[in-house]
Amino acid sequence: MEPTTEVLVTRGPAVVYETRTGAADVGKHFQIASLSKQFAAAAALLLAEDGTLALTDQLVDRVPGCPSSWAGITVHHLLTHTSGLPHWDPGPGPGPGPGPDPDTDTGPLPPPLSRVDTIAHVMRLLPLAEPGQRWHYSSPGYVLTALLVEHTTGRPYADILRERVLSPLGLSRTGTTAPGHRDGTGNGEMDPSCLPGAGDLWSTAGDLARWARALERGHLLGPDSLHRMFTSHIAPRIQYPMPLTVTGYGYGVFLGTLAGHPARFHHGDNPGHRSLLVRLPGQDTGIIVLTRDNHTDPYATLSALLATSALRL
Repeated sequence: MEPTTEVLVTRGPAVVYETRTGAADVGKHFQIASLSKQFAAAAALLLAEDGTLALTDQLVDRVPGCPSSWAGITVHHLLTHTSGLPHWDPGPGPGPGPGPDPDTDTGPLPPPLSRVDTIAHVMRLLPLAEPGQRWHYSSPGYVLTALLVEHTTGRPYADILRERVLSPLGLSRTGTTAPGHRDGTGNGEMDPSCLPGAGDLWSTAGDLARWARALERGHLLGPDSLHRMFTSHIAPRIQYPMPLTVTGYGYGVFLGTLAGHPARFHHGDNPGHRSLLVRLPGQDTGIIVLTRDNHTDPYATLSALLATSALRL
C-alpha cells in the first residue's frame, strides 16, 4: 500500500497548494511526534504569564522525585535543550533524535513502553553537562516540561493543553488521540501518549498551519513570551538537510533559513510517522509535510516544492 503523505502550503490564511497521496481510508490524522514540543513550550509560557511558575524556577523544586544531580536545571534550560540531560541514552530509548548530529543518539522504541515506563526512564538519566553549558537535544527535557505543567496546576497535562492551548485557537483536530484510534493507537502503531510533551500529539496539516500562524500573530501568547519563544538562545550542534539551515534554537523551535529567507521550523519522527513544519514569517507562509511512513523524506518533499510553482519565495 502506498504511504499516506499530505503536503500543505499556506500564504496568509489561504491554502495555495495541497496534495495527498496514499490510501484515503487511513484518514487525515498523523502523529506529529516532536512537533508536540512547541505546544508544551507554549503551555509552560502560559503558566509563566499567569505567575504560577517562573522560567528561572529549578526543576528539582517543582517536580517530586528529581535526582539531586539535576540541581540547577531550570524551566528555561528544559525548553532550550540546554539542561545537560541526554536524549534517550544510555542504550535504546523511546524515540529517535532530531537528525544527523554527533551530539544525539537515535535508539529505537523498545516495546512495550508506557507513560509510566517513560517517566521512570527519564528519572534515571544522568546529566552530560552542567545546565546552560551546551545545547543537546533532549526529548526527556520535554517530558519533564509536561510533568512540570502537571505538578504546577495539579491537573493532567493533556487537559491543560486542551483548555489553554488547543481550544482557544480552535484546534479541534489536534490532541493526544485521533478519531478512529483506540487509546491513541491504530493498526499496531505506538501510542504517542507515552511521550507526554515530547511526542504525544496527533494533528492534521490544516490544524498545524492554523497553529503556526496564530502563534506567530500573538493569538495565544503575550509579546514577551513570543519574544522568548522565537529568540535564539543558543546555536545548536545540528545540521538540517538542505534547503534548511539552522542558526539557533528558541523554545520548541529551530531558527534559521529556508532558501535564504528567515525561517522557524521543527520536524517530528515517531515510528511510522514523520512530520515537518516550516514557517516563513516574512512571507506569511507555512509549509507542512506529514507522512505515515518511515522512509518518506519530508526534506526531499520540501526541496521539490521549492523547484515548482507551488512555493514561490
